[in-house]
This record gives sequence, structure tokens and C-alpha cells, in this order.
Amino acid sequence: MNYQEKHTKGFISNFIKSFWEFETCENECNYEILPDGFFDLIIEIKNGQITKVSLTGVWTKQIQISIPKNTKLIGVRFKLISAEYVFKQSIKEIKNTKTELPLTFFGFENFEFCSFEKFTDSITEKLQYGLKNLKEIDSRKFELFKILYERKGEISVQELSERIFWSSRQINRYFNSRFGFSLKTFCNILKCHSSLKHIANGKLFPENDYYDQAHFIKQVKQITGSTPTNLYLNKNDRFLQLTTIQET
Repeated sequence: MNYQEKHTKGFISNFIKSFWEFETCENECNYEILPDGFFDLIIEIKNGQITKVSLTGVWTKQIQISIPKNTKLIGVRFKLISAEYVFKQSIKEIKNTKTELPLTFFGFENFEFCSFEKFTDSITEKLQYGLKNLKEIDSRKFELFKILYERKGEISVQELSERIFWSSRQINRYFNSRFGFSLKTFCNILKCHSSLKHIANGKLFPENDYYDQAHFIKQVKQITGSTPTNLYLNKNDRFLQLTTIQET
């Protein structure tokens, strides 16, 4: 398989974490995807033609996936604020699953897919135009996600509430209605995901905001379904993010 990822910069990085491309060869690929605190728009391409466009929800548990042979996937990894300001909808109903979209979504039929760079340039231009022409973005929500992603979930609900002048009850209501889980769950997902690079490098002791080793193991297993040791071993390249993490 071949994998590459391109991280965003500037204004668009508030809404999109990265673009990625995954290509299989002569064999089908089976992996487990771990929660990361994002959701993806995925274009499936075979023989140079779009065959499927899908939108995922946010993963709150490990998910098994199968990618057919001789298939290219191109994805856009969105931050949660994009559900409201790019897609203009709740993604609560597709938590831990996905929904298919029309092949013409976003005008993808006019995009250049043979070049990853051209694709990322085209969709960045399209999304930036749409976002900059929004009449208003709620400053509380903008700051909410900016802080959460920058801090990788390592912030108390009280501190977050005080910084953005939004009550914890209102924040949780927003999370549950839009995404299908609480703020605390989201923070735990971000913390766990930020630990994956440490785990991939054999650092099996907590380097983030965990009480102790036992708490770290419990939280990682609760979110990923595996212990830090099993994640590190990554037998048969079972975990896609751990297989590709050194390449991003």
C-alpha cells in the first residue's frame, strides 16, 4: 500500500486537519481505525473514475475497515467545527459509521485526481471561498475547537468554559446534539490520539495528562480497544494510524 498525508496551513487549518491519499495494490487491505477526534470525507477511485463518496461520523471506538485491491482513496480530515460551517448539519446520526454522498458532491467530477497536489489545491480553494463568505462564525465555537485541538484535550471543562464564556451545560448540549457524545469524551479521544506517536515509538508510559500508569492503560483501552503494549506491537500492521504515523 502507498500512503501520503498533507497538513493544512493558515485559515483553512481551523476547519481541516489534513488531506490524505491511500492506495492499495494487488491485495485487499484490512485494518482497524482508532478514534482521532476528526471526521472524514472520502473519495474512492478505481481506474481513474470516482466510484464512491462517503462522509464518516466521528469514531468513538475502534472500527474495522476493508479496502479493495487496486483502489485509491483520497480523504479530507475535518475538524468538528466543519460539521456546522462546511456541511451545515449535525453528524450525530453517523457516529461510528458513514453515509454515502452523490458522486457529484462538491463538484468532485470536475477535480483532478491523478495529482494529489492538484486535488488538495482545488479543494482548499473551494472550501476557503465558502468559509470566507460565511456571514458569521460563532466566536465561542471557533475558540472552543481552536483551544481543544491545540491543547489536545488537556483542559478542564471549567477552564474551557471560563475562557470562551460559554457554560459547561451549553457546551455539552452542543456536543451531544451535533456529534453524539460529551465534551469529556471528546477530550479523552484527543488525549488518547496524541499518545499514539509516543506508543508507536515504544514509550508506553503516560506523557499526557493522565493520573498514573493504570489510568493511562485504562483510558487507552477504553478508547482503542487495546492496551498500549498491543498497540505498540501492531501485529500484522493491524492499526492503520500506527502503521502510517511515522510517514505523516
